[in-house]
Amino acid sequence: MLDTTALDTILARHDRDPANVIAILQDIQAEVNWLPEDDLCYVCMELGIPVSKMMGLATFYKAFSLKPRGKHIVQLCLGTACHVRGAVRIQGAVERELGVLAGETDKDLQWTLDTVSCLGACALGPIVVVDGEYHGQMTSAKASRLLQKIKKADGNGPGVS
Repeated sequence: MLDTTALDTILARHDRDPANVIAILQDIQAEVNWLPEDDLCYVCMELGIPVSKMMGLATFYKAFSLKPRGKHIVQLCLGTACHVRGAVRIQGAVERELGVLAGETDKDLQWTLDTVSCLGACALGPIVVVDGEYHGQMTSAKASRLLQKIKKADGNGPGVS
């Protein structure tokens, strides 16, 4: 959750214009990786927007999350091209490595795992996107190594005390 000073800065960046509400939501989510209800209510009050309209926008777009998300966002494509190349096996490996199921966030708010229908890079499938970075021609072993490398860089990987 952001404090009112941070929210006021975001609102000022967008001229406190209700027409810029999507950009405002994007900025809030960029700061905390989700859209806390208290923050949305504050923005509604400041912009004179009904909470129902704000919630409608926040729930319509898949890019927005109304629940806390991890520091690292992992997206796994399960579209046809990725599916036939083993995406389901990769999903199992990623779930085991992260200790979360698809659609969940770990209790430490380090990892969120999402599945998507298509990432638009079918020729490179199976695709895993971690924090916006695409990793193509993925296998279960490559996915596990990738996640272990990120954990190690964060100081949470194997061999780190």
